[in-house]
Parts: sequence; C-alpha cells; structure tokens
Amino acid sequence: MDYHYPIDSSWSTEETIIVVEFLALVEKAYQGSVSRAELLNQYRAFKEIIPSKSEEKTIGKEFEQASGYSLYHTVKKARNGVSEQITMP
Repeated sequence: MDYHYPIDSSWSTEETIIVVEFLALVEKAYQGSVSRAELLNQYRAFKEIIPSKSEEKTIGKEFEQASGYSLYHTVKKARNGVSEQITMP
C-alpha cells in the first residue's frame, strides 16, 4: 500500500477506525475476496459517520484516486450480489 486513506481530522478516534476498517474491506475485495455480509455491515457503520451522499462521494473519489479501488462499485456489487463472498476485478 503506497497511499493514505482519506481521513477527516474532525472525526473521533472511534469514527476514524470505522471508516478505515470499511475502506480496508473495499481494498481487500480487490486484492482477494471479502464477506458480503461483513462489507454491508461495515458500510452501514460507515454511513452513520458519513450520512451525506456528497461526502461519501468525495471520500470515495479520493480513495479511488489514491488506490484505484472503487467504493461505489464495491458496495453496488455487494448490494446486488447473491454470493457470500465479494471479489472485485
């Protein structure tokens, strides 16, 4: 990993951990596979911290520019998928 996760300095330590754990799952989906249920549960926790769609898009864009991994496409695949594991191309 040669990049940094997009972090807001106004988040508490607990909030930062939740966001980082979610982004790490997105990363893991691209590097192998991740549990669909775990990803969706972590996304729900992420949305409690980032309820705004525009802020979610901003974080997703920053993360994708830094890593090449799409938050949007990963969550979309998890929501629409039926398999227990999510693997991104």
